[in-house]
Amino acid sequence: MTRRRGIIAVVTPPTVTSIPARESADLWTLALRHPHIDPDRFAAALEQQAQNPPLDFRTRLLIRDSLRALSEIWGEPRARQWMQQSPARPTFDAINQEELGPEGFPFLGKQLMESIKPDVILALLRELGDAVDSPASITIGGAAALIMTNRIARMTQDIDVVDELPAAIREQHDLLAKLAERYRLRLTHFQSHYLPTGWDGRRKSLGRFGMLDVFLIDELDVAIGKLFSNREKDRDDLRVLAGQMDKRALVDRLRVAGQAHLEEPALRENADKNWYILFGEALPA
Repeated sequence: MTRRRGIIAVVTPPTVTSIPARESADLWTLALRHPHIDPDRFAAALEQQAQNPPLDFRTRLLIRDSLRALSEIWGEPRARQWMQQSPARPTFDAINQEELGPEGFPFLGKQLMESIKPDVILALLRELGDAVDSPASITIGGAAALIMTNRIARMTQDIDVVDELPAAIREQHDLLAKLAERYRLRLTHFQSHYLPTGWDGRRKSLGRFGMLDVFLIDELDVAIGKLFSNREKDRDDLRVLAGQMDKRALVDRLRVAGQAHLEEPALRENADKNWYILFGEALPA
């Protein structure tokens, strides 16, 4: 049998109409609303802010502390090289020479962390699909689905697949072990009953990788799944999503597709708590 090799049929993330396309977050939004910030994205926002005068005292203080945080995570040589090549260098130099007092944003160093980029996940899927000898498909949910559509930027070590892996993949133990070691990503699975009703009819195609078809859980369905979770990392993802989601669309999806979860007391308690933390109000009836 001759194995067919292929490339992904879709090279851009699927369009989701229920959540508007995310605009590039500004420096203040990243610093104050995002528990995890990708350093490259943060650097781009920092340059944009520095080139948008006038800069008040608090903004100059944020820029100074941001430059220090980037130096800590990148290391001094890389940070210095980036600053030297930046169009915002004159502003950076001027702010670094100011006497702005003590640190004003002490948590930036902990917020900045390298994240898994979509192209890393795509590369793993290409290599995985190239090794599949018969037609198969997987559906990705969780953080990986949100990373692929650029909704969140953070580190994860799991690509969560709905239900179990197809036999064409599951039986390739050596390949899966090598991919996990090289990409620092594991193919794991979770049960579909954690997803809202009708999720399979709303999933989006990411494309075909060799003989492997890959789908993504709709972002609203991912958000609702996390709403019923009691894990802190899911709540942190929701905090990031809250600034991007159409709240009315989320409520409508919850009412239509989340009834089974709402009827389970423990899950309802989680949803009540998370909704209050996110929006400061009771979960809609």
